[in-house]
Amino acid sequence: MVPAPDILCIGSVLWDIIGRTPSHMRLGADVPGRITRIPGGVAMNIAMTLRRFGLRPAILTAIGRDPEGEQLVSEAALMGLLTEYAYLSEDLPTDRYMAIEGGNGLIAAIADAHSLEAAGDKILRPLEDGRLGSPDDPWQGLVAIDGNLTLDLLARIAASPLFARADLRVAPASPGKAERLLPLLAHPGVTVYVNLEEASILCQRDFDSSADAAQGLLARGARRVLVTDGGRSASCGDPVGVLTQVPPEVLVTRVTGAGDTFMAAHIVAEREGAGRDESLSRALRAAALYVSGDNPT
Repeated sequence: MVPAPDILCIGSVLWDIIGRTPSHMRLGADVPGRITRIPGGVAMNIAMTLRRFGLRPAILTAIGRDPEGEQLVSEAALMGLLTEYAYLSEDLPTDRYMAIEGGNGLIAAIADAHSLEAAGDKILRPLEDGRLGSPDDPWQGLVAIDGNLTLDLLARIAASPLFARADLRVAPASPGKAERLLPLLAHPGVTVYVNLEEASILCQRDFDSSADAAQGLLARGARRVLVTDGGRSASCGDPVGVLTQVPPEVLVTRVTGAGDTFMAAHIVAEREGAGRDESLSRALRAAALYVSGDNPT
């Protein structure tokens, strides 16, 4: 029997192909470095971090029945993630993400999540066929969703009885997909995690700080938001007000996955009963350890 998950992670689960170099890079640069291939994707990164913090996450995603997909499912299972609810496709290839990171940060990235988009609501079947819930008895726990899902599917999730009682935690995946989250902003159970650029896109205006962005998103109709601004600040905004903290100073050695680590650590802190201040502080510490290259646990 499959054990009951503590949280559902819905979205991209793929292979991350990351090239890293300590050198500062410019357009056309050709420098030595290291290239790795590791399990990734927003939903996967969140699930892996949640697992390191002791939770039992289930991934709801689309993975191809190709050699890359079989290896990805195997790697996820070895890490303790529940893969039994993933949609395994015979005709869709396993998705991939490619990024180049230099000493001056993320240089460029391409997300090939077309199989996830093509699978559509097939990835939600466990929530309606009784395995994890049904329209009459919906899932009532935590759900992490990323913006690699299509705008249409996210809009349907916002109005679906399958998510009416869920504690939804939502991240856009990238600035280019931030607008996809608009249908979810007003959902009564949603907490939105964005960076400053993504908040600006959602509100269609520029912000000077994470606190201003949090206030802007609340005015836009969001119930609760967390906005990060790199190493400068992070803010939590809800009906109580806006709380802002400054993250620890660390030497940055990697950036891909930092926002996912922040989100996962914040979820865990709140699940353990920490208040607003402590939850934000723990999330910032975990993200700082991650970007410094240390284990965030």
